[in-house]
Amino acid sequence: MTTTLDESSANTAGPGLVEERLVLWYFLAALTYLFISFSGGLMMALQLLQWNPITGSEYFSPGRWRMVHTNAIAYGFLANSFLGALHWSIPRLTLKPVLSRPLSYFIFIAWQVVVVSTAVGILMGQAQGVEWGETPVWIDPLALVGLALVSINFMAPIVKTRGPLYVSLWYFMAAFVWTFLTYAMGNFMPQYYVSGTSAGAVAGLFIHDLVGLFVTPLGWGLMYYFVPILLKKPIWSHGLSLVGFWGLAFFYPLNGIHHFLYTPIPDFLEYGAIVSTIAVEFVVTTVIINFIGTIWGDSRAIITNLPIRWFFTGMTLYFITCAQCAMQVTHTFQKLIHFTDWVVGHAHLVMFGVFSMWLLGIMTYLFPRLLKQAWYSRSLCEWHYWLSTAGILIMFLDLTLAGIFQGFFWASLQPWEVSIEGSYPFWVVRLFAGLSMIAGQIVFVYNLWKTWRLSRQPRSSYSDAALA
Repeated sequence: MTTTLDESSANTAGPGLVEERLVLWYFLAALTYLFISFSGGLMMALQLLQWNPITGSEYFSPGRWRMVHTNAIAYGFLANSFLGALHWSIPRLTLKPVLSRPLSYFIFIAWQVVVVSTAVGILMGQAQGVEWGETPVWIDPLALVGLALVSINFMAPIVKTRGPLYVSLWYFMAAFVWTFLTYAMGNFMPQYYVSGTSAGAVAGLFIHDLVGLFVTPLGWGLMYYFVPILLKKPIWSHGLSLVGFWGLAFFYPLNGIHHFLYTPIPDFLEYGAIVSTIAVEFVVTTVIINFIGTIWGDSRAIITNLPIRWFFTGMTLYFITCAQCAMQVTHTFQKLIHFTDWVVGHAHLVMFGVFSMWLLGIMTYLFPRLLKQAWYSRSLCEWHYWLSTAGILIMFLDLTLAGIFQGFFWASLQPWEVSIEGSYPFWVVRLFAGLSMIAGQIVFVYNLWKTWRLSRQPRSSYSDAALA
């Protein structure tokens, strides 16, 4: 069933369907962690330029800050943003509230405890040796219980729905199951049950499945909800929606082993990962075509409608990052870019250029509705978009080039110092690109604060037309 529900129909279910205060809290928590993540990234960028502003303390050593940087963006910003957006969208898609509002508030508090405890544990040196699975072992059971409670709370209104389900709900249900299983796989199996090469294979699956089976289905599910609503028409092709969903389900779970090409992992597993990764690119193409078809005839909305601009910028970058992924998983290309800054640029494009873009677009759309107040400044919204977009594009191109140069430096067997000297100009550009992204978020928060101040003043009307 395509997403044709509009806001007016959802509002007919009566007031209180959506716990808007909780949505607001989740978004504010997400922005807090976004700045913590940016702080870690800035520390790493300065470290590469041989200037560490915090020296002499093992708790603030670059290795630990790097893990805070990645964990804060995944479990702090993305997870909180998704939870806020789900509290808005699922009751509207099902016309039923979540299972329990007290449970929703408990999950909010518990998840903040998990994220903050993870950061403290990492700074104290208690990290596990799995990328994005560094959470200290004593936090893992709490996080898993939290994910189970999230699933129960959101699945209750979905299972009560009669008739065909919206595509968004398909993605959400899949994400609830996949995220629980993925987190358990990455945090428990390498720690307690497998070791050596087997643990490496599991870690590779976990790294990629955290993107493909947690972030991706929630992100696309939200796009299938918000894009038709903002354009006021259904998604272009229900058939392509099905191809995208089932393609993700069949091909994505095996991709992760492509992180460990040229390792002792058996060749048949490596080639399986390569083939499935390239297959995902065809699936992604169908999804992109579906959304291009949806906006066909309304392309001016990309200029006039800020959330739509955020969404379609993220989709374009999603196609680029998937095309890049299909190329870099081949043995030939992997030989050149393995362990280089190419990989770092690719990761930043995925996490900020795609999913953060979508979530910032959702916030741009929802904050005025949550505060019942139009944005304080449309101009500042534009600055937020352009500083963020310019920053991530420059960073991506800069690190991609840096990775290629580094690969050739290493392949030519020149001294290590030569590759460092050759990388230095790219790392300077990386720093300023990151500062542009940070500046964009500062503008966003300033605009949000001014909007909140306006919302506290008496006003005569509230118009949707002025909100985005």
